[in-house]
Formats: sequence, C-alpha cells, structure tokens
Amino acid sequence: MKKFKRIFLIVADSVGVGALPDASNYGDEGTNTLKHLSYAKKDFSIPNLEKLGIGNITEINNTKSVDLPLASYGKMAEVSVGKDTLTGHWEIMGLKVDTPFPSFTDNGFPDELIKKLELETNHKFIGNIAASGTEIIKDLGEEHIKTKAIIIYTSSDSVLQLAANEAVIPLEELYRVCEIARKITLENPAWQVGRIIARPFIGDNKDNFTRTPNRHDYSVQPFSKTALNHLQDNGYDVISVGKIFDIFDGQGIDEANKIKSNQEGMDITISLTKRDFTGLCFVNLVDFDALYGHRRNPLGYAESVEEFDRNVGILLNNLNDDDLLIITADHGNDPTHSGTDHTREYVPLLVYNKNLQGQYLRIRNTFADIAATICDNFNVQTTTIGTSFLKSLK
Repeated sequence: MKKFKRIFLIVADSVGVGALPDASNYGDEGTNTLKHLSYAKKDFSIPNLEKLGIGNITEINNTKSVDLPLASYGKMAEVSVGKDTLTGHWEIMGLKVDTPFPSFTDNGFPDELIKKLELETNHKFIGNIAASGTEIIKDLGEEHIKTKAIIIYTSSDSVLQLAANEAVIPLEELYRVCEIARKITLENPAWQVGRIIARPFIGDNKDNFTRTPNRHDYSVQPFSKTALNHLQDNGYDVISVGKIFDIFDGQGIDEANKIKSNQEGMDITISLTKRDFTGLCFVNLVDFDALYGHRRNPLGYAESVEEFDRNVGILLNNLNDDDLLIITADHGNDPTHSGTDHTREYVPLLVYNKNLQGQYLRIRNTFADIAATICDNFNVQTTTIGTSFLKSLK
C-alpha cells in the first residue's frame, strides 16, 4: 500500500449519521443528525459529498447512494462513555475513555467550588445553572453589566462556562479567571470537568447581546499519549485548525490555527494544501454544533452543511496525489431531537485519495481506527485501541 505524505483529517463537529445501539441509554433513540437536518431544506444539495459516497452511509434528502464513490466510506461507533466533544476527539486519536467526566446539570456547581472560585479570582458569580449559552446571556447579561458579576453555567456536557461582556470584563481578565477555574477543578476529582470555557459577548442590553469569536477552551490533558504525541515524537508535523489545540490542551501539536467560523477553517485548510509538510493537518469545524445543533436549528444546520460541501469541492481540487483526506465527526447533535444536548450516534467515515477507488470500510468498532490508520501510514508505533484500515484502501 502506497503511503501518504500528508493526511488532512476534518471533524465536521456533531454531524452524526444515526443512533448507536446503546442510544436508548442516553435518551437518543431514533436520532440521525445528517438525515434529519437534510429534510429541513427542500432543495438540500451536497453534490461533492454525494460523489464521495456520503449517501452510501445513511439516508439523506436529495442525496443518492452511488455505485462508484470517489471515497472509501463507512461509519464508526464510539466505545468511550458519553457523547462529549472531548471523549469523541480523544477516541479519534486513539484513547478510550471509560470514566465519564463529572457533569452538574441537575443542581449546578457545589457551593464550595463557587466560594473557592470567588476567593481566588476576586469576582462574584451569578447563574450557576444548566442553560443555553445564548439564553443565559439574554437573561442575566444586564445584571452582569450592572454588578460585574461573571455568569457561570453548565450544560449536559462536562463543562464549566464563564460568560462576560468584553466591555465589562476584559478578555485577558476572563481568561485569567478561567485559568484559575481550571486549576481549582483539577484539585478535586469530583469537580474535574472536561473543559472550562470562556464565553465572551458584546452588546448593552438583552436585545443585542451577541457572543464573540473569542471563546477559549481549557481542557484537561489527555490521560495518555495520543496519536498526535506519537507523530510529534517521531518528527512528523502536526498542524491543528480550530479548537483541536484546546481539546488536547496543546499536547502533540506543533502549530495551532484559531478560527472564527467554519468558512475560515476551510479557508485555512485549503491554504495549508499549498504548504510543504509531512504529517497531519487536524481540523475541527464547530459551527455545525455550536450554532445549529445545540440551538435546534435544522435549516441553519442544513445550509451550513451545504457551505461545507462547496468548500470540500475546492479542497479536493487542491489535494496532491500523495495526500489523504479523511472526513468524520465526533458525536451527533440532531437538531430535530428534544433538548439541546449532543446525541449518541455513529459518525461518518469518508477517506479520499485521487488515485484510489472507493471501498466499503464497513462499520468500524471504534473512532480510534482513524488513529491506527494514521500511525500505520507514518510507520509510527502507537498504543491506540483501534485497527488500521490502510490496507483496505486500494
């Protein structure tokens, strides 16, 4: 099997393709993010992804199953617990998460944690509930401006989120508070949420509050080496685009490119095809999840996938003969499902090289098959739980 000089791995954040067998344990029976969002737009059209074989993976409005797809295709099951961003990405890079990160959906964060946070940051906090980020800013933003108390909230994920108006709490100060929150939560295993997230916003009243692109995630470090570390240790380039750097707390990453939108993420990825490097370009496109999945906006989600499809067409034309493109997701977030949480779903697997014929890669038992394949390609030893599908690419 010919090896590839560069691998471009794109995680279309939350674009799941159908409920996993254990979805009932999470209240997610019958979910299928991509299928359901596609029917929200009558003229839904993703011709580039269709040619790659996305319609061979699941039913999609106006998208056919093709006999000779350009990409090898399949879908992957998650073996880690939960349906979180962190666990999904860590598994893609070879780790199995057996113990869920703590969540505080029902009662908010404990008083002891809040008091310690107030003492060490010299700030007061309001909120402390599970809430939609846009809604809690609308509800408490004016009080925040008046009192300068920082809004603290969580969700169904293992996250502690801190929202502040950039005109009231400068970004540097919000980031400092988040760093202290990260330190405090690491001191007690019961508080060790997966991510602390800075959620800055602008505006002067509830009718014009808007979150800015200056979000910053402070993740726990992976508990073991990932494929990123193994690549880096062996001298290969590891370039991240989007929130990948935050998800892995910078571990195993040589160069990080922050983005403000899916479009910017794809623009940077396309520009990186013109760079001479040997290794991995690892991309996360978060708008699908943050702007449309959690907000239960199937039409907006459908339009965002169409935008992605147009960019995929441009990307394909810029790939070299020795490049490999992998498109997948980290979990689902069905915009037609109840609530606002992620959904426990299979994720798509599309693997493209312009000189290879599309093959059926079956249902993979773990997301970590991607890590195994990447390490196999670069002849790097790894402790991943996955199985390489490199030899299946013909």
